Amino acid sequence: TDLFRTADRVIVNLECALTTADTPIKKFGPNLKAAPECAKVLKEIGVTDCSLSNNHIFDFGIKGLQDTIKHLDENGILWTGVGENDTDSRRPHIIKLGNKTVTIIAVCEHEYSYALPDRIGTNPYDPYYTMDDIRAAKDFSDYVIVLYHGGKEHCRYPSPRLHKLCRAMVRNGADVVLCQHSHCIGCYENYQNGHILYGQGNFHFVKYMDNEYWKNGLIVELSFDEENNAPLKINFIPVITTQTGITLAKGSEKDAILKAFEQRNEELKNGKWIEGWQKFCESVKEYYLSVIANAYTENSTEIQNQHFTHYLDCEAHTDVWRELNKTWNHTNEK
Repeated sequence: TDLFRTADRVIVNLECALTTADTPIKKFGPNLKAAPECAKVLKEIGVTDCSLSNNHIFDFGIKGLQDTIKHLDENGILWTGVGENDTDSRRPHIIKLGNKTVTIIAVCEHEYSYALPDRIGTNPYDPYYTMDDIRAAKDFSDYVIVLYHGGKEHCRYPSPRLHKLCRAMVRNGADVVLCQHSHCIGCYENYQNGHILYGQGNFHFVKYMDNEYWKNGLIVELSFDEENNAPLKINFIPVITTQTGITLAKGSEKDAILKAFEQRNEELKNGKWIEGWQKFCESVKEYYLSVIANAYTENSTEIQNQHFTHYLDCEAHTDVWRELNKTWNHTNEK
């Protein structure tokens, strides 16, 4: 908490509804919620802003999302990444720090929570609008930070699409791109003076899975010099979850997290990251192919059909599809 309280602003990804509503939506994956009192806890530890643009904030429907906003407002916590419709959800989050303007753009891939033209929800990533929003923000901002909720869960490497996408965001004006969906620490690169983190890991997600990467993450510390327009400086602070909460990683545990992180960063430079991505896709191949095989057959169920359409809707899943199912164009003569 001392680390948070000494910061000018503390921004977190709030990946659950703060509600007592018992109205879970139909979806694949768990419906996540927490007690409304958690908003007070966030305030007490120093959180000032929340990104709500993720695939769980709508898990308990409109009521759950509206409750979340209400509880954040009551505790003086600012929020971004949602709106009354898909246009309203694109509103930038503008922060004034000294004589600098920092703009946050929170956007997520297409996985159940995204706003529609006629429904409240999160800011859906769009290959055209999102780039427009970044360029527009850069026109009036000293720094632009993109919180991108996407990338393949449990994979420590970006897909080729995500790698190109994040670099394109930097070329369009983003100073920092933080990907927050994989639930594991991924890898980092400095690209044209822009910081890109492909996977921040978990902060406080103590339940659901029990493996070594699920229980750690990175606090990202950003700083700038008010006297000039030099690039933002970035620092990574590892955290781990314990039986009673969260703590800063220390000693050999901290060293191990950072050493593995730095090794993956080097793989981004030398090109070996693509092998890590391909190996991950091969590890889930049978599962993905079974989804194809069981959908839209004479005996398929609504759940089997919806599983297939969900995988078509969400960018992270289509990345795996494309890796596993190459067209003849990839094997024809070269």
